[in-house]
Amino acid sequence: MAGEKRRAGDESTFTVLLALGANISVGVLKLIAGLVSGSGALLSEAAHSAGDSTTEVLLLIAVRRSDRPADREHPFGYGKERYFWSLLAAVAIFVSGAAFSVFEGLRTILGPNQPAELVWINYPVLALALVFEGVSFRQASGRLRRVTQRRRQSVVDYMRMPHDPTINSVVLEDSTALVGIVVAALGVGLHQLTGSRVWDGAASLVIGLLLLVAAFVLARANEALLIGQQADPRLVRAIEVRLETAPEIDDVVDLLTMMIGTGRILVCTRVDFVDAVTAGELERACMRIDQQLREEFPELDEIFIQPASRADPYMRERVRARYGRPLADG
Repeated sequence: MAGEKRRAGDESTFTVLLALGANISVGVLKLIAGLVSGSGALLSEAAHSAGDSTTEVLLLIAVRRSDRPADREHPFGYGKERYFWSLLAAVAIFVSGAAFSVFEGLRTILGPNQPAELVWINYPVLALALVFEGVSFRQASGRLRRVTQRRRQSVVDYMRMPHDPTINSVVLEDSTALVGIVVAALGVGLHQLTGSRVWDGAASLVIGLLLLVAAFVLARANEALLIGQQADPRLVRAIEVRLETAPEIDDVVDLLTMMIGTGRILVCTRVDFVDAVTAGELERACMRIDQQLREEFPELDEIFIQPASRADPYMRERVRARYGRPLADG
């Protein structure tokens, strides 16, 4: 399990590093082309790449800091640091990219209409950007596909409830970047054909809108993880079924899970033990059940098992308020 986590972490780091290299390379080219041609769309794309590069730096920090082992001050580890830095990365997209793109778009549309000059330089730059971003997107989407296949989860569900926020961050950034390149090319081309800078400015506004949407999606996903999102409902149900197969357990009264890091889940369960079980047998049963759960579900990091009566009305009402139904059969 430790080796698998290490390989996953190395692959996440490589995915982010590849995206960072692509964004820095194309960002410099876009900036030069934008300054030479005066294209607001290219300058917006340069800001887009700058925002993505900032995001990747923050994601690298997230990967490194979240892998630190648990200690006295953080007994559950530092896994949630990945969510925190990923949230900052989403904000970075908005601050450094979207705001500038909207400003540049409005400036271009409302400013004096100037003839397009040296527009040809934009096309090879955008073509190179498409290649670089495509390579990064292929790596990130391949990583996403492998993860979703292993977890038997759709890509849409994973983007909404990510197991590793660095993956969906890079995938969303790269896909947004590819769309942004196409939009910029259309804006530059229409500006050249019509002689109106409105098209160039409109492309900048669309790029800014794309960045806003990307930032919102990433922020929402990391917000849920930071607040304390439960594990995949299918996994929760599988844990409940596995607990109820133990001969010492009469019924599962309550079951709480929380994502505390990438590949790390906290489990707290209250179970109604068979009345005939002695204190010594209960202790041995808890240790055995803990070991069996870890073997069957390797992502479980900490497991707490507490005895509880399924007939207790207060407990049943709390569970009903949380899940809409009592877990115990009654």
